[in-house]
Amino acid sequence: MPRHPFMAPNGRSNLHDDAYQTDTYTRSGPAGHEPTVRTRLQGGLCGSVTFDSRGRLVTVCMAPGRAPRLMLLDPDNLGAIAGLTLPGTAGTSNTDVTGGGYFYLDDKDRVVVPTKAGGVQVIAIQGNAFVAQRSYDLKPVIGDAGIVSALPDWSGLLWFVTRSGVVGTVNLTNGVIRSQALRGEQIANSIAVDESGGVFVVSDHALYRFDAGPGGTPHATWRAVYDRGTRQKPGQLSQGSGTTPTLIGSASGPGGGYVAITDNADPRMHVLVMARGKAGPMRVCAEPVFPAWKGADENSLIAVNGDLIAENNYGYVVGSDALLEGFLGHRAPDTAPGVVRVHVDYARRSCTTAWSNTTERVPSVVSKAALGNGLLYTYTHPSAAELAFRPGEHSIGVPDAWYLTALDVRTGKRAWSMLAGAGPLFNNHYAPVSIGADGAAYVGCVGGLIRIADS
Repeated sequence: MPRHPFMAPNGRSNLHDDAYQTDTYTRSGPAGHEPTVRTRLQGGLCGSVTFDSRGRLVTVCMAPGRAPRLMLLDPDNLGAIAGLTLPGTAGTSNTDVTGGGYFYLDDKDRVVVPTKAGGVQVIAIQGNAFVAQRSYDLKPVIGDAGIVSALPDWSGLLWFVTRSGVVGTVNLTNGVIRSQALRGEQIANSIAVDESGGVFVVSDHALYRFDAGPGGTPHATWRAVYDRGTRQKPGQLSQGSGTTPTLIGSASGPGGGYVAITDNADPRMHVLVMARGKAGPMRVCAEPVFPAWKGADENSLIAVNGDLIAENNYGYVVGSDALLEGFLGHRAPDTAPGVVRVHVDYARRSCTTAWSNTTERVPSVVSKAALGNGLLYTYTHPSAAELAFRPGEHSIGVPDAWYLTALDVRTGKRAWSMLAGAGPLFNNHYAPVSIGADGAAYVGCVGGLIRIADS
């Protein structure tokens, strides 16, 4: 993996770990040796987790009807070191990731974060404090559209995308903004960038490669339409691919490297792999995954040695009413089980299913692989019937239990599983698993943040 020159080192910089959005760490996560659980009640979901140069957690915590809060937390006890309220107020939806759901740490330990006020702020971490340094107002270009994500390309030009389908750039030196709109299309996920200058965006209709034109103007180098299906499936935030593009292989390699997403086809959805170079999106392969009519992936694919791991989020209920039901004592709905590893033969342009786990239920977490110990970390929610048959665990009789679960990336079999907690406050609600330098795993949840580490 190349190190992005304007972002923090790989594994520390953003929700998906690096500029390629691989969701893969070179370090090890917890091994399951008598793991302990710590929690922080924050009054909002602390989704994106990054790590500053001292290993401290940097996260944005969001709750409907409240301004997002930037937090600096102790990695051991989750105690607050610093906090800063970001501009703007969140709406009433608990699925709105705009204005802070995605942010990144740059190469100078600064937070670069979109805000609910329609701008981008650059905030330094100085000692034990946040210090706002610069602000860029995007409202003259985007209006009231929410900013989903912002990342720099390899030259340092800042790219952003909005829910309404605007793709734009900001020159961080002079503040000049350039943009273009994808008419009739929406963007619900983050973007990926590579060392060739490519910026990869997936809308609810197509996958794009953008490059910067004169003056930093976004230029769509190519557009690849995929099968978006005929419905927004339960568990999805839009009718289309739910995956941030995942990049595989160097841009100097064959085809300019590769890019992967999932489609939204019925009866079966697919993992799609394409060449990502400027010459165009030559398709490598498409592999069907998950049962017919019951497959949906609203989280990024995980890249492991050129292969791709996908999870099934079909059946997750995303609305505020569903969370309210949890506070009234009802368990969260069961989702369709499934985690799959797709093996890609790039030379023969073919895909096969390497393994398929048909038992783990993964409602909505951004799962992560840790290559240091070969484990895939996910966050599972067994059915009530499955809980009743888990011998020797605290969860027997608990109606709404959530687990940090580790799978072997080579076989897909469960290595270990640890009860994180029960009830709606422990629902991760699209937040990721994040692995710290000390091997601890962190999971954002509706109530705040969870830390699980070997004792």
